[in-house]
Amino acid sequence: MEEVKGRLQDNTAIITLTGRIDSSNAAQVEEEIFRLLSDGEIGSLCIDMQGLEFISSSGLRILLKLRKIYGDYRLTDVGPDIYEVLHMTGFTELMTVEKAYRRVSVDGCEVVGEGANGTVYRIDGDNVVKVYKDANALDEIQKERELARLALVLGIPTAISYDVVRVGDSYGSVFEMLDARSFSKILAEHPEKMDWCVKEYVDLLKKIHRTVVPAGKLPDMRRVAISWAEFVQDYLPEEPGRKLLQLVRAVPKSNHMLHGDYHTKNLELTGDEVLLIDMDTLATGHPVFELASMFNAFVGFGEYDNGQTKRFLGFDRPVALEFWRKSLAAYLGTEDEDRIRAVENKARVVGYTRLIRRSIRRGGLEDTERNAEIELWKSELLELLDKVDDLTFLPNEIRVEATRQNLGPVMEFLCAHLEQAGCSMKSQTELELAVEEIFINIANYAYSPGTGEADIHIEIEGDPKQAVITLRDQGVPYNPLEREDPDVTLSAEERGIGGLGIFLTRKTMDELYYEYRDGSNILTMKKRI
Repeated sequence: MEEVKGRLQDNTAIITLTGRIDSSNAAQVEEEIFRLLSDGEIGSLCIDMQGLEFISSSGLRILLKLRKIYGDYRLTDVGPDIYEVLHMTGFTELMTVEKAYRRVSVDGCEVVGEGANGTVYRIDGDNVVKVYKDANALDEIQKERELARLALVLGIPTAISYDVVRVGDSYGSVFEMLDARSFSKILAEHPEKMDWCVKEYVDLLKKIHRTVVPAGKLPDMRRVAISWAEFVQDYLPEEPGRKLLQLVRAVPKSNHMLHGDYHTKNLELTGDEVLLIDMDTLATGHPVFELASMFNAFVGFGEYDNGQTKRFLGFDRPVALEFWRKSLAAYLGTEDEDRIRAVENKARVVGYTRLIRRSIRRGGLEDTERNAEIELWKSELLELLDKVDDLTFLPNEIRVEATRQNLGPVMEFLCAHLEQAGCSMKSQTELELAVEEIFINIANYAYSPGTGEADIHIEIEGDPKQAVITLRDQGVPYNPLEREDPDVTLSAEERGIGGLGIFLTRKTMDELYYEYRDGSNILTMKKRI
């Protein structure tokens, strides 16, 4: 038996059809539809076909008549049999037709992760579903699937949704993730695995930040952060507010990838593979914006109410603080507390700006407890603005294609670090000579006749300071230090070709050693600067 119901939602008329529509009842169905549509002002029309079992040509004529009056309206929750009829008759080209989605229940299901826009549940041994907080999330789901595909193409390990389902009144994306466990759960249940989690977490973070994204593919986080600063400026004294906006505006543009919500609930261990989830926050920009988000997740968000940390991340605040500090040190490649604190303060400036804006926009000023929280963040931010004069910092590692043409970027990276560390001109010249020699050897021979990549890592450590520079490639195993030194007493005509660059490197470095490990040639040089 057919049934026609109607309701108005946000100026959209929603007509629900169930049962059958054929020549015996089409006239009555049409009459009832138009009666329902005459009850109020209509901005748009949606026909919900979830319960419709059959439609004949008489029913299709009703749909055409509605189109003449209301234009391109939507048919939603269309079952497979009805969809086939609409497709064969060309209706899928005339109007927006949305197929029905399989329904999934998450009642009693384990929560395996949670992000800003949804919660991930395990629905069986092989699959999880991310349920979106926004009930009208289809566009959001499509966007996230496209971003995840982009990330995967660019080499970032992430899960790709293979199905979209209905979960209650919202939608969900289904992923195949065997025995997935979030890093939050691992840390909560196995605190002894802290160092393993830090290493995997930071290795993936560096991979993300090394990834160059084609122009226009992702939002620019710098522009977003400027909007945060513009908002918060109105809630600060004039001079600190002006300085905050200047600092954010001075951060250079970058086309390197950021995740945007990089915390332990968004990393999943499935089998022996670490996968990144919640890809709808992907952007491009300077890593200070990523570190700010990380600081908020592990520190800032629970600074006023320490219980927030456990409620959000699933483990106690001391674990969160330890994880943050170890991750930041590993990311920066140093145990120097002054450098770690300096970079953390830069991240805190952006982090507090975001937290203050977020809370004010959600009515925090009207709530006593939340207003006190805002005041705490403001006091921290104002103190930081007295001593932070720049939000940028140098990454301590780059990866480039090992070609002679990329020597320029390698030397720029090296010189920037050495100049920032106050390296003497003599030591800088000798380090440039050594790095150039090793890099050109990699470019010429490591992957011949093809090409591959080289990693250059630099740390400034100790007192007195020394530069520790590591060059790594995955080319053919080769230890350049085993090469015999050239006889420098011979004339140029009598000497053999090659070997002089390695000879000079040996003579100018304080320490120089090679190892072949995990399929990589690794050459490390140390020199006081």
